[in-house]
Amino acid sequence: MTLTLGVNRFRTALRLPATLLSLALVACGGGGDGGEPPKPPSGGPGSFVYVANNINVTGTVSAFKIDTATGALTPVSGSPFVAGANPNSIAVDPSGKFAYVANSASSSVSAYTIDAGTGALGAVAGSPFFTQFGALARAVAVDPLGRFVYVANEISGPPPPGVNNVLAYTINAGNGALTKVGAALPSGASPFSIAVDPGGKFVYVANSSSNDVSGYSIDAVTGMLTSVGPAVATGTTPFSITVHPTGRFAYVANLGSNDVSAYSIDATTGVLAVMGPSLAAGASPRSIAVDPTGTFAYVANAGSNDVSGFSIDATTGALTSLGAPVTAGSGPSAITVEPNGKFVYVANQGSNNISGYSIHASTGILTSLGAPIAAGTTPFSITSVRTNP
Repeated sequence: MTLTLGVNRFRTALRLPATLLSLALVACGGGGDGGEPPKPPSGGPGSFVYVANNINVTGTVSAFKIDTATGALTPVSGSPFVAGANPNSIAVDPSGKFAYVANSASSSVSAYTIDAGTGALGAVAGSPFFTQFGALARAVAVDPLGRFVYVANEISGPPPPGVNNVLAYTINAGNGALTKVGAALPSGASPFSIAVDPGGKFVYVANSSSNDVSGYSIDAVTGMLTSVGPAVATGTTPFSITVHPTGRFAYVANLGSNDVSAYSIDATTGVLAVMGPSLAAGASPRSIAVDPTGTFAYVANAGSNDVSGFSIDATTGALTSLGAPVTAGSGPSAITVEPNGKFVYVANQGSNNISGYSIHASTGILTSLGAPIAAGTTPFSITSVRTNP
C-alpha cells in the first residue's frame, strides 16, 4: 500500500555528497521556451529513500521506494532493516549498489547491498566494520566513484589532542566490504558531518564543538587522506556540510547561530575561503542539501520545525532566501533532495516520520506532498539514490 509522507525528530545529518550525475545535469543546463524549465529525467523504478533511525542497542534503517511521478513513498518489503546501536548517519554509493551506516554507540559501520529493483538491503559479509575502540562514529560519506568510504569519529569526554578523527576505507567493488587504509587523521572537536566533493578530490568535516571545518585531499589511488591547511571558521555549532554539484562551493548549517555559512573551494588545493557574511536560516538548522542542478539549497530547521529554501547564484555561489519557510514535522533533523531533483524529503526526529515536498523547477519553492509518512524511532539521517536495475 502506498503511504503518504511523515515526520521525525532531531540529531545529526550528513549531507550526501553530490554524484557525477549532478555534474552532468549542471553541464547540460536548463533551457525552456517561456514555460517552466525542464526537470531532470525520471529515475524510473529504481529511486529510493533511506532513513537511519537512531535507536539504542539495535538501530534500524527504513527504506522507501519513490514514485517518480508523484513523489509518494512506499515502504520497501522487509523494511526496517537492522543496523548497529545509535545509527547517526547513512550514505549510499552513487551507483546505488551499496549503503553504509555509521553507528555511534557501537563504533562501527554497517554495510549493505542494495537490490537495484526493489531497494531492499542485504548485509555485506563481514558487516559491521568496526572503526576505533571507544569512538562514536558520527558521520559517513562515500566518494562519487564509489571507491572509498570516510567516517568522522568523536571520543566522548575530554579527549587528548587528535582523538577526534577521520578514517578512510576502500570499498570492495564486488561485495561492498570495507578495508581500512592509512592512519586516522585528526579533525576538530565533535565532528558531526562529512562530505566528499563531486570530483572525488577533497573531504570536508564540520566540527560542531570547535566551530570549524577540517579539509582533506584524497589520494586517487589509495583513498588515503592528507590534511589541507588549517581548519576554517564557521558559525556556532556547525552540524551539517554539503558541497555544490560543481565542486566550487561548500555550505554549512550552523545550529547554534541559526545561519548558513558559504565558502568557495580552491580547485587545486581544496582550501575553503569564506564568501561574505552568513545568511539567516530558521531556528537550530540541522541539515543542508543542494539540488542536483546546483540551483537551490534547502535547510531543515529543528528548532522552528520548518524548511528554509535558497536560490544559488551560478557564478558566485551566493545564497538568496526563497521567502517564508515551509512547515515540517517536529524536530526536522535531516534533509535530502532525491537524484531527479524533483522532490525533497525531511526526516523529523521528534515526530518519527518523513515530510515530502515537490520542487517548483523555476522558483525552487517547495509544496507539501501531503501527510507525513511514518519512519522508525528517532530518524536521524536521510539519503536518497537512483539505482540502475
